[in-house]
Parts: sequence; structure tokens; C-alpha cells
Amino acid sequence: MKHLLKMSDLTREELFHILDVADELKADRKAGRAHPLLAGKSLALIFAKPSTRTRASFQVGMYQLGGLAHYLNAVTEMQLGYGEAIEDTARTLGRYYDGIMIRTYKQSDAEALAQWSGVPVINGLTDYAHPCQVLADLMTIREKKGRLEGQKLCFVGDGNNMANSLIVGGLMAGMQVSAVCPEGCEPSRTVLEYAKAYGDKFTLSTDPKAGAQGADVVYTDAWISTGSEEEQLLRRRHFRGYQVNEELLALAKPDCMVLHCLPARKGEEIAVETFERHADEIFEETENRLHAQKAVLAILMGGR
Repeated sequence: MKHLLKMSDLTREELFHILDVADELKADRKAGRAHPLLAGKSLALIFAKPSTRTRASFQVGMYQLGGLAHYLNAVTEMQLGYGEAIEDTARTLGRYYDGIMIRTYKQSDAEALAQWSGVPVINGLTDYAHPCQVLADLMTIREKKGRLEGQKLCFVGDGNNMANSLIVGGLMAGMQVSAVCPEGCEPSRTVLEYAKAYGDKFTLSTDPKAGAQGADVVYTDAWISTGSEEEQLLRRRHFRGYQVNEELLALAKPDCMVLHCLPARKGEEIAVETFERHADEIFEETENRLHAQKAVLAILMGGR
């Protein structure tokens, strides 16, 4: 594992190694044991999109690992925002930093950083993939359910970066995955091609009730993502009937978990009552961004 750019870059063994290291680092943190695995190391944090959890968790995570995280705004503070070629930015930052995290729009920008920088690159979110979030999701499910293999994960909503990464990560981990998306909002073709190898372990439909039937975990994401605010009215109409609520969960298993990558638009993709009833799970998932990302950093930059 040289970079973390998308879930399909990982092997099953690498995926479970990340989760195991994340569990260890979380236990250390809860017990008050320091783990300065990246003392003297530095991480560039490139942000072209707004962020709460990604920025905070990477900055705190590097601090807890003994290293330095440096925030760089790609739009207002870097020459990237004024036309510098990304390969030149990559070759520059690779001489200053021990690793780079990027949260941006194009997957190709993350891939270019990995190609040209000479240091590990982590995808903190692109329009195609959100691997860091899915590692935290899988960590949370395994904590609560005791295992990943055989569990049914149902994603309801837009076939976006979250759907793409959840499908790959869930299948790789041995889960049964059901994706439920409105017509025209399906996951990426490359992800659907990947899923074909898993046969009936994966289903794609437009029917939330069918998808949620017997689910161990139901997952949703905002219908209106960063950068698509102008489509609000159109998307609300298009996604009507795809809300995660108590009626839908009645079809899932009685102990079904509900997860959300946040930020949530409560009352839209998830009912307020449902969000609050599952808030402990959702915010444990949020906390696990810190631990899962620390594991990735420790493996990529510290040889863990």
C-alpha cells in the first residue's frame, strides 16, 4: 500500500490491516497511551472543498501521532488556484512534506499527486471516492456487530462518491451490499463493473423497501452535496420517497444500525426522529474518522 486513492486500490488484507491498526490506536487513545509514531513527520492538507470532519480529524490525528499537519487552501492560498500545473505543485510539496492529503473535486487530481509527488497521497474526498469515510464506516460496523462478513449493508440515496466507496469496501469486506438510487443517479460504471465479480452479493435497485429488507445496516447521505446547491429543488423532487425513516427501518432487522457520513440535512434524506434515535452510532462513526485515518497515516508514513 503506497497511497489511499480509492477503495479498489486496496487488497482485502490491506483493508483489514487498516481496521486492525485503527482499533489498536483507538484503544491506546482511550487508555491514555501515547503513540508518537510519526514524530518529526509532516502532512500537507490540500482543501479545494469546505470541510469540518476531514480537516479536524486529520489535524488532530497527526498531532496525536506526534507529527505536523499543515492546512493549505487550494482556492485562495495556493498557486493551484491561479493555474499552476498540479504536477508542479506535487513535485514541490513532495520535497517539503512526508505525505499529502487532498480534498477536491477531480479524482484525477489525487491520482496526479500520487504520480508526481514521490510521497504517500491520501484521498480525503473527491467526486468519485471517499475511502477515508468508508474505512471509518466499516470500523464502526465491526465494533457494533462484531464482524463484517455476512452483514447486509443497504445504501439509500445518490449514487455518489459515498455509494461508490461503500459498494467496493462493503463487498471487499465480505458484506452483502444493496444500493438503492433513483433512476439516473446510479453509482459509477467502474464500480458497477467491479461489483459484477461478487455476483448476487450486490444488488442495485430503485426500490428502497426492497433494498432495506433484512438489512443489518442502513446508510444514507445528503441528497444535495457540496457544489450542487443550485439543484436543490430539482433534487428534492427526484429523491422524494428515498428518505431513511422509521417506516423504512421496519423492513430491516430489529437491531439495524443507521449510519450517515454527515453533514446531514435532517428532514430530507433522514427523518429527524430516526437520526436522533441512531445518533450514538452516527457520532461513533464520526469519531472513527480520526482513528481510521490515523491508521492510514501510521501505515503509509510510519511503516506500521
